[in-house]
Amino acid sequence: MRTVPQLRRPPRLRPGMRVSVVAPCSPMPRERLERACSIVEAWGLEPVLGEHVLDRHPRLPYLAGLDSDRAADLQAAWLDPTTSAVLCARGGNGAHRVVDLLDYSAMRTVAPKVFVGYSDVTALHEALAMELGVSTLHGPVIATREFLEEEATAEGLRATLLDPDSLVKLTSPGAETLVPGTARGVTFGGNLSLLSDGLATPHSRLSGTGGILLLEDVSEDVSRIDRMLGQLLRTGWLSGVAGIALGSWRDCTPGPDVVRALLVERLAPLGVPVVGDLGFGHCPVQLTVPLGAMATLDADAATLTLDAPALA
Repeated sequence: MRTVPQLRRPPRLRPGMRVSVVAPCSPMPRERLERACSIVEAWGLEPVLGEHVLDRHPRLPYLAGLDSDRAADLQAAWLDPTTSAVLCARGGNGAHRVVDLLDYSAMRTVAPKVFVGYSDVTALHEALAMELGVSTLHGPVIATREFLEEEATAEGLRATLLDPDSLVKLTSPGAETLVPGTARGVTFGGNLSLLSDGLATPHSRLSGTGGILLLEDVSEDVSRIDRMLGQLLRTGWLSGVAGIALGSWRDCTPGPDVVRALLVERLAPLGVPVVGDLGFGHCPVQLTVPLGAMATLDADAATLTLDAPALA
């Protein structure tokens, strides 16, 4: 069975480069976007806003404009020869409505580009991995409180983009061993809801064989987390996974102790190393973690160590 493949790393950024900012999911206030762009400018980068980045859907208020416009902005950003990265302004909802509207044939004609986001953006991470073979960054969306108000979150993204050699071993103060052991494999995954909802779609990988799976979610009841994990297990999607790194489960009910107990009960029988609370996902201080990168998960030390910097 084919293992999770290692993907091509995009080049690192340099001061003076231009970066595209798009909204492929939900809308955000203009004030937050402006503050986010100011932070990016302070890094020495020049943000370039998508044409529809501040749009709102005329009938569905949870979407940042029409599906066709959100897809057009993302594709234009990827194809723009003057920008070196695509930063998502927000997650939320709607990425699944965009993935089938992108012209991947055209996107394959250009060199790999940095792509950053998390949560709902998981659907796009999976699509870009499958269609383009490009490693992407599971990292902060920039028009959110976590990026705007937590200096460590913004600094982690800045360092990954501009000084990736400094961030090869990843961990967090709360990281813990749930199932001991060490595993090597290629990182993949993201938001549990998006991965579960995407099963059997054109951009769902057949399994996680040989991979280091990242999982996180927010505002879900433990019973739904149980059903989603059960679906991944029953379909065989988790068969052969080498190790699992868990992120945050913020506002998941009835509370962290019950959620932790469920995760251990569901995942320990796989017999692979599992690290809890590695510090990515819906938490105030968020790690930026490359997807499609060869890495070693040391559950005993509660670390994820990349074979190479996230960007070339």
